[in-house]
Amino acid sequence: MKSLTTALSNSARWRIGLMLETTFAVMRTRLADYMELTKPRVGALVLFTVAAGYWLAARGAPHLVTLCHTLFGTSLVVAGASALNQFLERCTDGLMQRTQSRPLPSGRLQPLQVVLFGLILGGFGIGYLFASLPQSLTALIAGFSLVSYVFIYTPLKKITSLNTLVGAIPGALPPVIGWTAVTNSITWETSILFLILFFWQIPHFLAIAWIYRDEYARAGLKMLPVVDVRGGITGRQMILYSLALIPISVVPALLRSAGPFYLAGAMLLGTVFLFTTLRFYRNRSLEQARRVLHASLIYLPALLVLLLLDSSFGHAAVALQP
Repeated sequence: MKSLTTALSNSARWRIGLMLETTFAVMRTRLADYMELTKPRVGALVLFTVAAGYWLAARGAPHLVTLCHTLFGTSLVVAGASALNQFLERCTDGLMQRTQSRPLPSGRLQPLQVVLFGLILGGFGIGYLFASLPQSLTALIAGFSLVSYVFIYTPLKKITSLNTLVGAIPGALPPVIGWTAVTNSITWETSILFLILFFWQIPHFLAIAWIYRDEYARAGLKMLPVVDVRGGITGRQMILYSLALIPISVVPALLRSAGPFYLAGAMLLGTVFLFTTLRFYRNRSLEQARRVLHASLIYLPALLVLLLLDSSFGHAAVALQP
């Protein structure tokens, strides 16, 4: 009798353990799905540009608590925008191999869950910026970025190839968010940061669109490489915007907001980036498009790091002067 009781007890414990293990596995999977909705790799780049704008505005002496408030609030806004974007694009995502395994087209999450998740994150993020920062300009810019990205840029992808230009506007606002969190103003330095990100995005996203143009065409998205079958217009647009980056990126040095170290680095990075777009125009292949994409992913972080280093060393040198 005792052995029977022990066996039943062991069996019950085994079943409870199995149920707990299954529950935790489901929770881990669901958590991973919600995390995927936020596009963490994209969010990391966005937060880096926010921090760069903040650090530059602080002139090398950032208030870390305010910086953390800014990054946390912005991260929620970015995550909410990403989730809402995937809700609106759930049908087209299901038609493309690179996106059909996302939580919505795969059926792992339901549309209502994603909408609520996106609205809660985005709304809380904007509210957090309003409440945690001493001024409202930063929260307003973050709110505009979310609305324009989700409700203007995303629908335009099915209507016109100009969607990339429209989407580049909210995409260029993160350093402005960081800058205004410090100064509560928009200055010429803010405009330069905005323009650098705006012009950088065009060859960056055109390279992505060229690589996946067959899938975009199957999904009915009007990206420029889809309507520009031969790629001549796409190549010229890449060259034009990467060429424009060179004079724009050197403006801080010309106006003595940055020094010769930054100037030399900006010229070198811009020339290399331009060279990859010229090669794409001569040979419009997937390999050359990937080279443009890789160059763009190196260009932006490297340029901002150069600007941050130059700015930090410059302010340190001024502080050491008697």
